[in-house]
Amino acid sequence: MKTKLFCILLLFGVSIASAQNPALRQKHFLLDKGVTLSGYDPVSYFQKNLVKGSKTFAFTQEGVTYQFANSTNLETFKKNPSAYEPQYGGWCAYAMGKNGEKVEVNPETYKIVGGKLYLFYNRLFNNTLPDWNENEANLRKKADANWQRIYR
Repeated sequence: MKTKLFCILLLFGVSIASAQNPALRQKHFLLDKGVTLSGYDPVSYFQKNLVKGSKTFAFTQEGVTYQFANSTNLETFKKNPSAYEPQYGGWCAYAMGKNGEKVEVNPETYKIVGGKLYLFYNRLFNNTLPDWNENEANLRKKADANWQRIYR
C-alpha cells in the first residue's frame, strides 16, 4: 500500500514539476518588446516562408507572447505549441552549447532539426550557425544540459 501511495505522489509531483511556469518562461525566454522571435511567426519557420507576425494575431502561451501572420498559423500553433516554440527560449543555440550563455540571435538565422527550431547569433561578420554545424551533436547535447541548468 505504501508503495502504491508513493508512486501516485511521485507521478503527481512530476506532473506539477513539468507544468510550465509563466513567470519562469518570461524570465528565461528572449523577448523583444514583450514578444518572442522578434515578432516573427513561429509557424512560418516550419513552412520555409519566414514572415513577421501581426499584433492582430498575437497569442500568449504560458506567459510568452507570439505573433502570427494569419489566423491559420495561429490556430496551427494553438493545437501544438511545443512543436513550434524555439529551443533554449529563443537564445543562440551555439552559445548555449559552447558556454551555457544566453546570447541574442538574428531571428532570420535558424535551423530546423528533428522538428525543433534552433536560432543563432549573426551580426558583425560573426555567424554562429556554421560553427554549430561543425559539431552539432556535441553542442546540442551540451546546450540541452545547460538549458536544464538555467531554466529553473
